[in-house]
Formats: sequence, C-alpha cells, structure tokens
Amino acid sequence: MSIKPLLIVAGIGNGTGTGAATARVFSKQGYRVALIARNAEHLKKLADEITNDGAEAAAFLVTDYTYDAITNVWDAIIQHQWPSKEPSELRVALWNVGVNVFGSFLTITEKDIQASLEVHVTAGFAFSRKAVLALKENALDANGSRGTILFTGATASVRGNVFTSAFAAGKFGIRALSQSLAKEFGKENIHVAHVIIDGSILTDLSLSRRPGEVGEAWKANPDSYLYLTQQDRSAWTWELDLRPAHEKW
Repeated sequence: MSIKPLLIVAGIGNGTGTGAATARVFSKQGYRVALIARNAEHLKKLADEITNDGAEAAAFLVTDYTYDAITNVWDAIIQHQWPSKEPSELRVALWNVGVNVFGSFLTITEKDIQASLEVHVTAGFAFSRKAVLALKENALDANGSRGTILFTGATASVRGNVFTSAFAAGKFGIRALSQSLAKEFGKENIHVAHVIIDGSILTDLSLSRRPGEVGEAWKANPDSYLYLTQQDRSAWTWELDLRPAHEKW
C-alpha cells in the first residue's frame, strides 16, 4: 500500500494568506493537508475547498496556541482516519502562526509580552518537537531528506523598531529556534527553514487597502515554500528573505 505525504499547517488566518495558499499548492502536489487554526468557519471553508478540488484535507480546531493545545491537536492529526485509507507520512510542517502585539514600549503590558512569547515561541517549540519526532522516523527521499519544517517570519524577525518591542521579541525567538533546529537536526537529514516575509501579505483585507498595481506587489508566494522542500541536501537553505519589488527596505 502506498504512503501519502502529509503537510501540517498551523495558522491559516481567514483562508486568503500564506498558510492557506501553501495548503492549496501542496495539495495539488499530492499531499494530504492537515489544517490547524482557531476559527472553525475559516478552517471548514478551506478544507472543503481543497477536498472539492480532489485532494484530501482535514480541519483541526484549537482554542489557543499553547504548548498543550498544539501537543493535543498534533496527536489528533496523527490518529485521524483519512478517506482514502492509505497511511500518512509527515513530510512537511509549517508554523505560520503569529500574534500582532504592537505598541510603544511603555504601553506594553505583561499580558502583551506573554501573548507574544507563548504564541510565537512556546507553542512553536511544541509544534517543532512533534515535527522533529515524526520526521526522525522517515526514510530518506530522493533528495536525501527525511522532511522539512518551515517557519514563517517577518521583518520583525531580524529588526526591532518603534512599536514592535513585544512582537519582535517573539519573532526573534522563533527565528532563533529555527536556526538551532537546523543546526541540530540537519545532520539527521531534517531540513529546517525560516522564511522572512518583509511586507504585508496580500489577503482579501489588505487588497481592499492596496488596490490595483500596488496590490499586485504584495502577493504571498507559496511556491517558495514548495521549492524549499524540494532542495537536495547538498545545498539546503536555512533562511529565505522574500519581499515585493516595490517594498521599501
């Protein structure tokens, strides 16, 4: 019996951004897709869309992004019974989760700091741990890889700024985690990559604010995530820095 590759995506927003676009692209490449998010309506809509296009997708709701919540939902994904019955093998895991905590430094509260660190770092640790343990069980593919863990970063992953002290602390943390994982588990043939998206993502909401030609410059590009998973281990990318041509940087 053939084994179906599995993509797990944590964080799909309203279904029009990077996480959802990645799910669509990988589903067209024959992957089963497990979707993790906090909004039941958006989850169901995206899962139904992918399923109606002839692929397999399942929605997994979490109330919050915490260590325990991610651990529990991961276990539910592994136990899920897919319609086509073939066994699944995790090959790609994408941590696309973020919490927007912005404000001048003196207005940032303890709750703000905890929110940024819990969502970006603590829950990210839980996701990474489960992914690493699963990927270690895989055989090598044609590129010499057991699979890929992807992290979506931002401008604030590498640069703090006014109003981003709490947000950047979380984003710096998840970037550091991804680099540590890449160094520790690359030697075990697990590819870990961090993608800096330096610019706003073109969702339906942002498009309404940036119409026409300007809006075209802000599209998310999930093909870049697919490219990372297809690299030969002789030359793996740890960090990919993406920005629209018209983005000021």
